[in-house]
Amino acid sequence: MWQTIKNAFSDKSIRSKMFATFGLLLAFRIGCWIPLPGISADFYAGQFGGNGETSNTIFQLLSMMSGGSMQYLTLFALGILPFINSFIIMQLLTLIIPPLERLSKQGDEGREKITIITRYVAIALAIVQAIGIVVAYKDYIDPMFNEKNGWLTAIMIIALLVSGSTVVMWLGERITELGIGNGTSLIIFSGILSSFGLALVNTIPQIQNDPTKLWNLFGYILVVLFLFAFIVFVDGGERRIKVNYAKQVKGNKMYGGQSTFIPIKVNSSGVMPIIFASSFMTIPMMIFQFTGQDSQAFANYMIYCYPGNSTSPWQWVGWVFYYLVMLVLIIFFAYFYAQIQFNPQDVARNLQQYGGSIQGIRSGKPTSDYLQKINNRIVLFGALFLGFIAIVPAALFQVIGSGLNLNNAISSTGMLIAVSVALEFNKQLEGQLMMKHYKGFLK
Repeated sequence: MWQTIKNAFSDKSIRSKMFATFGLLLAFRIGCWIPLPGISADFYAGQFGGNGETSNTIFQLLSMMSGGSMQYLTLFALGILPFINSFIIMQLLTLIIPPLERLSKQGDEGREKITIITRYVAIALAIVQAIGIVVAYKDYIDPMFNEKNGWLTAIMIIALLVSGSTVVMWLGERITELGIGNGTSLIIFSGILSSFGLALVNTIPQIQNDPTKLWNLFGYILVVLFLFAFIVFVDGGERRIKVNYAKQVKGNKMYGGQSTFIPIKVNSSGVMPIIFASSFMTIPMMIFQFTGQDSQAFANYMIYCYPGNSTSPWQWVGWVFYYLVMLVLIIFFAYFYAQIQFNPQDVARNLQQYGGSIQGIRSGKPTSDYLQKINNRIVLFGALFLGFIAIVPAALFQVIGSGLNLNNAISSTGMLIAVSVALEFNKQLEGQLMMKHYKGFLK
């Protein structure tokens, strides 16, 4: 990867694209530190800290993916998340709404129309999220909010949050257009790395006060490196199903007679099952946050259904229940997403049309059934891998990183996203370099 980056910098046009990418990402990071007026930042930041049971909420994931901007409610607090949610919603709606499905099959023009709709849906989601933040934490906004014209302060904050999210969406599209790689993924990637880096920097005063905590830091970093290596290893794994093409004579030429393979990735669904499962698991906590946390129902939920910081002897029940449900949801969404990405019937139909066949398997439905069987096995292994990544690191980080408040520095979702984006960025650079070599050969 380092050699690829070195070769990319030696080419003027690719170097310009890389500088454009870094410049736009820098603009995003600057916006993450512009504070919003009228916010009691100290209290709001306390909702993301490591103290108390209320700190383990959905906002931890939002803050990590926004590079810490959500933690202090800055201009880019909503970040790219409304656009991501809109993109996921549009993907699902394209499968069930015929007009959207027809648009998706109309080439570049249809995809452009879907992109425009996605932008409007993202703005609508940003408005809803901004209103939710203002209403949920209205008591900690500037006292003007509680005065006669306090609604003007609320409108101003909502408008700034939505505007910031729109600017981030625009920056992501400009990175995709002018830079290298997918802008949305790179913005999330930069946010995750910056949050992790800030968390490590914040451990310096703690280590100075207690040098023995240096071993906690070493152990934490070793676990992170091992998990990164494990994710990279599994991410590159795939099952290759050999396909033979029969020889066909057309006119005076002979076609076919070659062998290729169908690659089925072990983790073809990427991080999406974890994101979907995490979203479902945070719904009860979100409801309690908006309706009140003083009820007995909330106390019981934190003890028996949530891996929080309770000192109750029954806290282990919450850990088991929470992560067991999480594992079931991850497996479910892994199969759900695999059905969207890989259709054995279409693959079998294409193979039969072009004279391809899998050795020992008849064409048509037997090929489709065989591919479905192989895909189900691989998806199960990939789902168990995602379950391991989602559950085991959380427990390890809770034990190793709690002494330095690093247990929330980076999550399994963040690691998967970071690895996926880094590998994709490397592939994009290699593709750019290969295109340059081909152009030179053709000249």
